[in-house]
Amino acid sequence: MIASVFSFALNGLEGIPVTVEADINKGLPSYELVGLPDAAVKESRERVRSAIKNSGYAFPVHKITVNLAPAELRKEGTAFDLAVALCLLKASEQLVSARTDGCVFLGELGLNGDLRPLNGILPMLISARDRGFTRFVVPAANAREAQYIAGIEVFAANDLKETVAHLTGEKPLPAVPVRVFSAARREEGEDPYDLKYVRGQAVARRALEVAVSGGHNLLLVGPPGTGKTMLARAIPSIMPDLTFDEALEITKIHSVAGEVGAEGIATRRPFRTPHHTATTVSMCGGGSHGVRPGEISLAHGGVLFLDELPEYRRSTLEALRQPLEDGVITVSRAAGSVTYPAAFMLCAGMNPCPCGNFGSATRPCTCTPAQIRRYRSRISGPLLDRIDLQVEVDGVGYDDLAGGREEESSAAVRERVNRARKIQRERFRGLSVRTNSGMREAELRKFCRLSAACDDVLRAAFEKFSLSARARARIIKVARTIADLDCSEEIEPAHLFEAVSYRTYEKDGS
Repeated sequence: MIASVFSFALNGLEGIPVTVEADINKGLPSYELVGLPDAAVKESRERVRSAIKNSGYAFPVHKITVNLAPAELRKEGTAFDLAVALCLLKASEQLVSARTDGCVFLGELGLNGDLRPLNGILPMLISARDRGFTRFVVPAANAREAQYIAGIEVFAANDLKETVAHLTGEKPLPAVPVRVFSAARREEGEDPYDLKYVRGQAVARRALEVAVSGGHNLLLVGPPGTGKTMLARAIPSIMPDLTFDEALEITKIHSVAGEVGAEGIATRRPFRTPHHTATTVSMCGGGSHGVRPGEISLAHGGVLFLDELPEYRRSTLEALRQPLEDGVITVSRAAGSVTYPAAFMLCAGMNPCPCGNFGSATRPCTCTPAQIRRYRSRISGPLLDRIDLQVEVDGVGYDDLAGGREEESSAAVRERVNRARKIQRERFRGLSVRTNSGMREAELRKFCRLSAACDDVLRAAFEKFSLSARARARIIKVARTIADLDCSEEIEPAHLFEAVSYRTYEKDGS
């Protein structure tokens, strides 16, 4: 007898329907699994066999052929275990009254029949819903990820036996309730990286606010111990609240990587801090087991913080150039080619020279000009050109550190950031652009018209500092963000002067 049920495969963030077919015929007992399966899928034969027996059902002792269609698509992972087991039970006429039509089954089986959680459940459910599927059975451990998807019925089962009882109507499972998304804030205690703990550094604090408000890339340059890392660590505390669509996008990527939190959906923007020994593959994505998202994609919608920027490999840094421009990254490996979102804010920190004291007002530099040039040349001009704000951070005096005056808190700054982001959402309504940093030439011409006075300021800066066309466009974007923070509809000369001042590292002749 032939039977079939539906499951789903995952290619990047796109779910692809897979029809699991089982044919049981007379002949010598055998078990063939076809349809371009990888090693994990092939090994499901033994998992399924033990799970069926240990759940109290009879494993058919016949000639068994299981096909995963479409046959030309490579099948990876353990998501098909549950579908294969149910298909075999149907084909052996042990599930005569089961209602499986139009239902998608996802789950890995343990030898005792337990259903184990899967990575990538959320993108598979969303893709399946978009293709017209409305009923799903998933492992109970993945139920939280399914709670935020409206328009479908999801049933969370603990094991194979519970799934069969649900399908036959013997003991129906309750549908997973749909929850309303709400971005959570860390209210249980004070944030150790709140901006109120950053003393002095008024210019760097302002640059941080501008960068986060418009999603601009930021480079902090200064001697050791001046607070660069602390400033960067404070970024999550002033990041704007997540919208539901942004939370889904972020969760889909983290679901594939197996990094979904207890809530089942992202409630805070990601803040990724890979070590400077990170490889290009770990940064971009790939790996030996399929094309998995790398740090660039895992930072989508949030921040990628690279401390000690010159210490990273040159090839790793150069891999950032295309994602910084396009907001996506296409990872091509032997296992296939996958495009992941990569719209992140880059925040980097570095010393100005090998000893770290070049330009310091309090400590002498011991490096030669050649050593400084060699150190700074580790960061290419094209990469530096893509960083909108390049700010020098110098040391602060003892009185600033020991004084009793408290600086402005992250909560107050976040209010202004949220207001600026709201202005941008209204401005770009109906467009693919979300923040000022993502504007292309068409949006620049439409939303960033410059007066004659502003044009004179920009022309003078362009000629004096030998700026590139990209640097000119990025200065205009930063000026647009500064104007949004001032609630100004037009870009004023003062906004452009401030935007130009944030290219200090470039002006130093690096």
